[in-house]
Amino acid sequence: MMKISFKKASCKVDFDYFLKGSVLKGTVESGCTAVRTHFTVESDEPEEKVAALIRNAKQGCFAESMVQSAVPLTSTVDLNGKPLSLDGITGD
Repeated sequence: MMKISFKKASCKVDFDYFLKGSVLKGTVESGCTAVRTHFTVESDEPEEKVAALIRNAKQGCFAESMVQSAVPLTSTVDLNGKPLSLDGITGD
Protein backbone atom coordinates (compact mmCIF):
# COMPACT_ATOMS: atom_id res chain seq x y z
CA MET A 1 0.00 0.00 0.00
CA MET A 2 1.31 3.41 -0.93
CA LYS A 3 0.79 6.03 1.76
CA ILE A 4 0.37 9.36 0.02
CA SER A 5 -1.69 12.27 1.35
CA PHE A 6 -3.95 14.31 -0.89
CA LYS A 7 -5.66 17.59 -0.25
CA LYS A 8 -8.14 16.93 -3.00
CA ALA A 9 -8.57 14.38 -5.80
CA SER A 10 -11.23 13.79 -8.42
CA CYS A 11 -11.65 11.85 -11.62
CA LYS A 12 -13.89 12.77 -14.53
CA VAL A 13 -14.85 10.12 -17.08
CA ASP A 14 -16.37 10.95 -20.48
CA PHE A 15 -17.85 8.40 -22.87
CA ASP A 16 -18.68 8.75 -26.55
CA TYR A 17 -21.53 6.32 -27.01
CA PHE A 18 -24.27 5.58 -29.48
CA LEU A 19 -27.72 4.05 -29.42
CA LYS A 20 -29.34 3.17 -32.72
CA GLY A 21 -32.05 1.00 -34.15
CA SER A 22 -35.51 0.34 -32.81
CA VAL A 23 -36.61 -1.30 -29.59
CA LEU A 24 -39.99 -2.08 -31.16
CA LYS A 25 -38.39 -3.73 -34.22
CA GLY A 26 -35.80 -5.57 -32.10
CA THR A 27 -32.90 -3.87 -33.88
CA VAL A 28 -31.61 -1.75 -30.99
CA GLU A 29 -27.83 -1.57 -30.75
CA SER A 30 -25.55 0.39 -28.47
CA GLY A 31 -21.84 0.88 -28.17
CA CYS A 32 -19.02 3.07 -27.03
CA THR A 33 -16.48 4.59 -29.41
CA ALA A 34 -14.18 6.36 -26.92
CA VAL A 35 -13.55 6.85 -23.21
CA ARG A 36 -11.53 9.65 -21.65
CA THR A 37 -10.46 10.06 -18.03
CA HIS A 38 -9.15 13.22 -16.40
CA PHE A 39 -7.60 13.28 -12.94
CA THR A 40 -7.34 16.43 -10.85
CA VAL A 41 -5.08 16.10 -7.82
CA GLU A 42 -3.92 18.53 -5.13
CA SER A 43 -1.11 17.21 -2.94
CA ASP A 44 2.04 18.41 -1.18
CA GLU A 45 3.70 15.05 -1.92
CA PRO A 46 6.53 14.86 -4.48
CA GLU A 47 5.30 14.71 -8.07
CA GLU A 48 7.06 11.36 -8.63
CA LYS A 49 5.19 9.72 -5.74
CA VAL A 50 1.80 11.02 -6.89
CA ALA A 51 2.54 9.96 -10.48
CA ALA A 52 3.50 6.46 -9.29
CA LEU A 53 0.27 6.17 -7.30
CA ILE A 54 -1.88 7.27 -10.23
CA ARG A 55 -0.01 4.88 -12.55
CA ASN A 56 -0.60 1.99 -10.12
CA ALA A 57 -4.27 2.88 -9.72
CA LYS A 58 -4.84 3.00 -13.48
CA GLN A 59 -2.93 -0.24 -14.10
CA GLY A 60 -4.92 -1.98 -11.36
CA CYS A 61 -8.32 -0.69 -12.49
CA PHE A 62 -10.60 -3.50 -13.68
CA ALA A 63 -12.91 -1.08 -15.50
CA GLU A 64 -10.09 0.53 -17.50
CA SER A 65 -8.65 -2.86 -18.36
CA MET A 66 -12.03 -4.10 -19.58
CA VAL A 67 -12.49 -1.03 -21.77
CA GLN A 68 -8.99 -1.28 -23.25
CA SER A 69 -9.21 -4.95 -24.21
CA ALA A 70 -12.31 -6.95 -25.04
CA VAL A 71 -13.11 -9.81 -22.68
CA PRO A 72 -15.43 -12.77 -23.27
CA LEU A 73 -18.98 -12.23 -22.06
CA THR A 74 -21.20 -15.13 -21.10
CA SER A 75 -24.88 -14.51 -20.35
CA THR A 76 -27.58 -16.66 -18.81
CA VAL A 77 -31.23 -15.77 -18.37
CA ASP A 78 -33.82 -17.31 -16.06
CA LEU A 79 -37.52 -16.68 -16.58
CA ASN A 80 -39.85 -17.75 -13.78
CA GLY A 81 -37.14 -19.99 -12.33
CA LYS A 82 -36.33 -21.76 -15.63
CA PRO A 83 -33.47 -21.16 -18.06
CA LEU A 84 -34.41 -19.13 -21.15
CA SER A 85 -32.37 -19.50 -24.34
CA LEU A 86 -32.02 -16.33 -26.41
CA ASP A 87 -30.28 -16.48 -29.81
CA GLY A 88 -27.23 -14.25 -29.81
CA ILE A 89 -27.51 -13.63 -26.06
CA THR A 90 -27.15 -16.90 -24.16
CA GLY A 91 -24.48 -19.44 -25.04
CA ASP A 92 -26.68 -22.52 -25.33
